[in-house]
Amino acid sequence: MSVHSRASTTGLLLILWASLCFGFSGPLAKTIINAGVGPVPVTWLRVVGSGIALALVALPVLLRRPKLPWAGLVAFGLAAVAGVQVFYFLAVSRLPVGIALLLEFTGPILVVAWIRFVRRTRLPRSAVIGTLVSLAGLAVVVEVWSGLRLDALGLLAGAAAALCQAVYFLGGEKLTESVDTRVLLASGFLIGGAGLTPFARPWDVDWSLLGTQVSLGGVHVSAALVAVALVGSTVLAYLAGIAGLKLLSAAVAGGMAYLEVVVATLAAWLLLGESLTTAQIIGGLVVLGGVFIAQRAVGARQEVDLAVLEKA
Repeated sequence: MSVHSRASTTGLLLILWASLCFGFSGPLAKTIINAGVGPVPVTWLRVVGSGIALALVALPVLLRRPKLPWAGLVAFGLAAVAGVQVFYFLAVSRLPVGIALLLEFTGPILVVAWIRFVRRTRLPRSAVIGTLVSLAGLAVVVEVWSGLRLDALGLLAGAAAALCQAVYFLGGEKLTESVDTRVLLASGFLIGGAGLTPFARPWDVDWSLLGTQVSLGGVHVSAALVAVALVGSTVLAYLAGIAGLKLLSAAVAGGMAYLEVVVATLAAWLLLGESLTTAQIIGGLVVLGGVFIAQRAVGARQEVDLAVLEKA
């Protein structure tokens, strides 16, 4: 196996692991929300807690005082971390959850469009087809036809969430060329946490609710313990996701990100007892098919990279 093939395989495994961690973080967060803590404060807790944990992981690198592109890091933190959360919650408040989620996950489509038409880089056909197939499967998983209603502000918020998600893939791909992954994530989460603070108003939150006993997969545990698991899954997800993005292209990683929705749906069934409809199961299989098609583009990336080098 060539060095390129080994790197690509490692990248795929990292993205898969990130999707698993991302998928389980949703039901964990919902458990804390059900304990009485609001969704925005839970998001703030997740982001700030992860930022502190990641800062400890990045400390050895930070002690060397590396020169950092602060403008890019601030943009990454505010858009890719805080922006996605704020705009998604705004969209959910005015649109059905399925529509809001579908709008947010048009982010990978924007990534493909940016790479093709702005960078003018030829993409493997499987990356484009896989992303579109996964998007169609996602529409079925979230049952977009259920309770469909349109709201202008909600649609704009969903579109903004998609733009912020695209910034995560494109910005993360660019920044990992010059910034250590741990430093990128630590700074991004701490900056994102600062950006979320005015919306979360943590000083007004009754944090004693974290002492409440909650049910997780039929087992009664403290909400505080679930919060620790939420932070842990977030840290692992982002570390694996950014590391995988460094080894793959933004287009391929974006196409595979749809796996997160399937995992989240299964995790909600396993941990929260939420039922799955036949349509959701079929949609999940379609998403998996799209992910399989998208990951086939990894083999073609070397050809694309060579074409880019020839243009340079």
